[in-house]
Amino acid sequence: MTISEHSQQLKIPLNSSKKFSVTSSPPSTSTKMESLPKTQQPHKRYWRFSKQDFFPEPSFHNLGSYKNALSQTPNRLKNRLFARSSDSSELVELKKESENEMKLCLTWWDLIWLGFGSVVGSGIFSITGQETRNDAGPAIVLSYAISGLSALLSVFCYTEFSVDIPVAGGSFSFLRIELGDFVAFIAAANILLEAMVGAAGLGRSWSSYFASIIKNNPDFLRIKIDSFVEGFNLLDPIAVVVLALANGVAMTGTKMTSTLNWVSSIISAGVIVFIIIVGFVNGKTSNLVPFFPFGAGGVFRAAAVVYWSYTGFDMVANMAEETKRPSRDIPLGLLGSMSMITVVYCLMALALAMMVKYTQVDVNAAYSVAFEGIGMYWAKYLVGICALKGMTTSMLVGSLGQSRYTTQIARAHMIPPWFALVHPKTGTPIYATLLTTITSCILALFTSLDVLSSVFSFSTLSIFMLMAVALLVRRYYVTDVTLKHDLGKFLLCLFIVFGSSIGATVLWSTDVKGWVGYTVTGILWLLGTSGMALLPKQRIPKVWGVPLVPWVPSLSIGMNIFLIGSLGKAAFYRFFICSAVMLIYYVLVGVHATYDIAHPDKQKSVNEEEKESSDQVL
Repeated sequence: MTISEHSQQLKIPLNSSKKFSVTSSPPSTSTKMESLPKTQQPHKRYWRFSKQDFFPEPSFHNLGSYKNALSQTPNRLKNRLFARSSDSSELVELKKESENEMKLCLTWWDLIWLGFGSVVGSGIFSITGQETRNDAGPAIVLSYAISGLSALLSVFCYTEFSVDIPVAGGSFSFLRIELGDFVAFIAAANILLEAMVGAAGLGRSWSSYFASIIKNNPDFLRIKIDSFVEGFNLLDPIAVVVLALANGVAMTGTKMTSTLNWVSSIISAGVIVFIIIVGFVNGKTSNLVPFFPFGAGGVFRAAAVVYWSYTGFDMVANMAEETKRPSRDIPLGLLGSMSMITVVYCLMALALAMMVKYTQVDVNAAYSVAFEGIGMYWAKYLVGICALKGMTTSMLVGSLGQSRYTTQIARAHMIPPWFALVHPKTGTPIYATLLTTITSCILALFTSLDVLSSVFSFSTLSIFMLMAVALLVRRYYVTDVTLKHDLGKFLLCLFIVFGSSIGATVLWSTDVKGWVGYTVTGILWLLGTSGMALLPKQRIPKVWGVPLVPWVPSLSIGMNIFLIGSLGKAAFYRFFICSAVMLIYYVLVGVHATYDIAHPDKQKSVNEEEKESSDQVL
């Protein structure tokens, strides 16, 4: 089934009647020319940079129209706050903003290895030793299993949405359809910021690893500027070059990038299998005793940290628009890759725990030192090369995902639609890729890893949590169909699930002893989820759906809130500060652009009135 065929098969509510109809989406800004047959449409150059390309909305035609738009900000904000998109709008109407189609070139095989290449980076080599030594001991294998389960729950939610709505926007489009424009914008802006910061961090890490192989000094290839502030005074041109090359490859074509990724990922997988086999052959079961040296608390603390080794699959979900058969390829690709990665991570963690007693694990280079301990000194270079490859493919896949995410945000006019344009030959969004590339390169050139890593985390977990909420809303609420008392019951159950999850997280974070508090919050969570399960579902997926709804998404909400609670105060401060800055942009620009697109007839009449008044003055 192609995407165009799929877009005609939108989901229909179970209890729909004649009064139900899919809300028609607003027309695109390209008005008159789109009504012409393609052969009659004038050819537009891809490389163009006019004001009309960046700000085509009526609110930005001139200073007077912008002042008029600002004066209407409260009403427009109220209108857009809970405005929801539709499946047809995301699948059909918004794609017209790109002028050219992305190429359908990916299969389940590509998606599996895109997931592997995106997720399996240097984290497994660096974090495993640290958490084995300090928090979990041999039970680190359980920490990876718990984190893998949490990631898999989120993958389930992404998969159902991606099969139903195979567009480039991923979570942005899904949240916009179910939770509205405002929530989607705040979530998208934060996740895009994290993606760019993450890419810059990968570039700096690549440079550090490469320098350490040449000379035992991670800053060997960096240029120190004494007059710059600490944390920004080590310029890293190698990181910039690596990022530019990775993004340059991604711009040339999706299929070529995917092929390079899966070939290198298969080689990397072979190296990982070698590490696991050598670990088991040379390991001792006596090193696994005691299995829980730090207790259950240590296992969960480590799980919160190693969870970051699983992030990146959401970038693969952004490739749905370029998938040949979404109904088959996306479930196989996303669920297959995450299942494989979870098994690989658990086996690698177990191999390390068997090779070295947890008290003797090196926190900085666990696997390299472990191999040296059995006389395989050359293996540290193998580990280093494998880590470099992992970071390289993470940058490649990240570039693909970030640019598609940016493209859909631009299609919705939350940022200038110029960034949504797809190149007619490559079938890739070059402008969107350049935006993410330039930003990441600037960050990577000046900013140290310590500063970059401190910006991470909150947004990703928030997106995963909101995706679970969006899935529940999609199943239980349809505008003008769901009865008011059913909606009230659903919101009450959702509130109980949230409250109980937050309560359990607070108990854990404040180190409250005893079982009473956890028992109460657990019972409340069960009651909230059970109550939701008794409500009538308004939709069912036609092709592929998350099993055991509402239990799976409800558990995902609880686990993501728990992981958010483990981040510390600084992560909360950063999230709210960044969101406040993004809110200023939304009020000044985003809300007016999206309002114009949603109300084209109203804006046309306003412009005509302005023109008439100006003519009278003349």
